[in-house]
Amino acid sequence: MNSDVQIAGDPLAIPHLLPPVPAHPATVAGFVGLARSIAADRDAWAPLVRYDTTSRWYHRLRTGPGYEVWLLSWVPGQGSGRHDHGPSSGVLTVLEGELTEHAGTGRRTLTAGDQRVFAPGYVHEVVNDALTPAVSLHIYFPGLTEMPMHGAPHCTPSALETAAP
Repeated sequence: MNSDVQIAGDPLAIPHLLPPVPAHPATVAGFVGLARSIAADRDAWAPLVRYDTTSRWYHRLRTGPGYEVWLLSWVPGQGSGRHDHGPSSGVLTVLEGELTEHAGTGRRTLTAGDQRVFAPGYVHEVVNDALTPAVSLHIYFPGLTEMPMHGAPHCTPSALETAAP
């Protein structure tokens, strides 16, 4: 007895019957999925990571139409300062270690595998408050063209004074 595949042929071998696979993400969910797939491929990104005690280390992993992907490392105590990403939206994914995000809604601890999605104009500060280094992946869409800074970071004496009861 013949099978359906023997009679009709393999439907996967007929490209016009399949929906086109997008070459690049076009939705927030697509960018989140891209970040997860890159995170899962540790052998591709881990050898690239460097740690710099004088400033945050970063490396652009890839670009696509309207987006870019960055790999960052953070030694203990390093932070981004309060900033936004101009007209860009983004996905932040912690690959290793632990990072603390300070935003208008308070403070959030992010560990390996955690993701944050943000829209243009979202103001935050990311800091490695842990005792071990951390690595994160950042996807910006459209690609990052500016990163305006916003006042004092959370840990300066002036910020502590204003936060005191």
